[in-house]
Amino acid sequence: MEKVFSYILGLGAPVMMPIIFTVLGVCIGVKLGKAVKSGLLVGVGFVGLSIVTALLTTALGPALNNVVDIYDLQLGVFDMGWPAAASIAYNTTVGAFVIPVCLGVNLLMLLTRTTRTVNIDLWNYWHFAFIGAIVYFASDNIWWGFFAAVICYILTMVVADLTADKFQKFYEKVDGISIPQPFCAGFVPFAIAINKLLDKIPGINKIQIDAEGMKKKFGLLGEPLFLGVIVGCLVGILAKYELPKVLMLGVQMGAVMELIPRITGLFIEGLMPISDATRQLIARKFKNAAGLNIGMSPALVIGHPTTLVVSLLLIPVIIFLSVILPGNEFLPLASLAGMFYLFPLVLPITKGNVFKTFIVGLVALVIGVYFVTNLAPAFSRAAEDVYAMTQDTAVKIPDGFDHAAALDFASSPFSWIIYHLTVTLKYVGVALLVLFTGFMVWWNHVRIVRANKKNSNESNQ
Repeated sequence: MEKVFSYILGLGAPVMMPIIFTVLGVCIGVKLGKAVKSGLLVGVGFVGLSIVTALLTTALGPALNNVVDIYDLQLGVFDMGWPAAASIAYNTTVGAFVIPVCLGVNLLMLLTRTTRTVNIDLWNYWHFAFIGAIVYFASDNIWWGFFAAVICYILTMVVADLTADKFQKFYEKVDGISIPQPFCAGFVPFAIAINKLLDKIPGINKIQIDAEGMKKKFGLLGEPLFLGVIVGCLVGILAKYELPKVLMLGVQMGAVMELIPRITGLFIEGLMPISDATRQLIARKFKNAAGLNIGMSPALVIGHPTTLVVSLLLIPVIIFLSVILPGNEFLPLASLAGMFYLFPLVLPITKGNVFKTFIVGLVALVIGVYFVTNLAPAFSRAAEDVYAMTQDTAVKIPDGFDHAAALDFASSPFSWIIYHLTVTLKYVGVALLVLFTGFMVWWNHVRIVRANKKNSNESNQ
C-alpha cells in the first residue's frame, strides 16, 4: 500500500490532478470529453505555475546568493525550500497513508455535519503529512505522527469553512470553492487580529491602498509588471551585476508578475465545469443543506494583484530583517517562491488593502522565521532520516550548515503549535489540542446546522 501511494504521489500534481478531476467530473455527471479537458487545463495550470516559479528561483536565486556572499549575510539554517518539506512528508509511513486517512476524516466530518468542504486538493495533503512526519521522527511514535496530521487536517477544514463565504465574495469566479490548505489557514488568525488592530489606530485606519487604485494613481509605477522590473533591477544592482544582467533580471521578475495571473486563469477555467456540476448535484441531493464547497489549491487565486505586489515588496524586506533579527538563524531564499501562498485567505480579511496586507505579511514572516529557526532541529532530523532511507538529494543538508528548514509550512502557526503541544508538552499538550479541536468542530457543526435550518425555512416560504 505504501508503495502504491508513493508511486501515485510521485506522478506530481500536473499528472495526478488531471486524473482526479477527470474521474471526479465523470462521477458527478460531466461528459467525459469536458471532464478530460477540465482536468488537463488544471494540469497545464500546474505546469505553467511550476515553470514561472522556477523562473523566479533560477533568476532571483543566484542574485540573492551573490548578495548573501557580498554582504556576508550567511546564517546557520539552510533554506531547502518546499520540495524538501514535501519529500520529507511523503517519504514516511505517515505520508504514505495520509491521503486515505484524511479522506476518511473528511467523509466522517461531512456525515456528522462538522464541515461543508469536500477537500480534493490531494497534492497539498503533503502539508498534513509534513507535521505528522516531524512529530513522528521527534517522538519516535507513528501514532503521534498520525494524531498531529489529523488534528492539523480537522482544524484546516474548519478554517476553510469559516473563510469560505468571504473568500467567494472577494475573488471572482470561485463560487462553491474553499481553501483547505494549512499554510494559508494558519495565517488567518494573524490577519484577523492585525486587521482589527489597524482599524483602531487613528490615521492608519484611513489608509486605503488597493492594487487597482495603485494603477490609477501611479500609472505605470503602480503596475505589478513594472514593480517586478524595479525590484528585479534593484536586486541585480545589490548583487553587483553588470548592466545587461541587471536589466535581464528586471524583465524576468516582471515576467513572473505578469504571467502568474494569466496562468491562474487556467485553473479557474478548468475548475468551472466541475464546480458547476457539483453545485447542481448538491442542489438536487441536498435541497435543504447549506451548500457544500470544493476544497481547492490556493494556486487558483495567487495571481491577484495585491498578492503579487505585497509578495514582491516583502522579498527584500524579509531578507534584510532576517539578518538583523536577534536570535534568528534562517535566511529565506529557496522558500521565497512560496511566499505568494501566504495571502489567499488574508486578502478577503484585509479586503485587498495593500498596506494592511503588507503589515500582516511582515508580522507573519518575522514570527515565521523564528518558528522555522525553532523547528530546524526537528526538520533536520527528519531530513537526515529520510535521506538515509531514500538517498533523495532534495533532503540532503549541504556541508557547512548546522541545520536545514523551509519557510513553507515550517513557518505556519499550525505547524509550530501542534508540534510543541504534541512533542514538548506531550500529554498535557495533546489534551489541550483535543479540547480546542473538539470545540472548533462543535462550533462549526452549530454554524452548519443553523445555516441548514435557515435554508430550509427560506425554501418553505
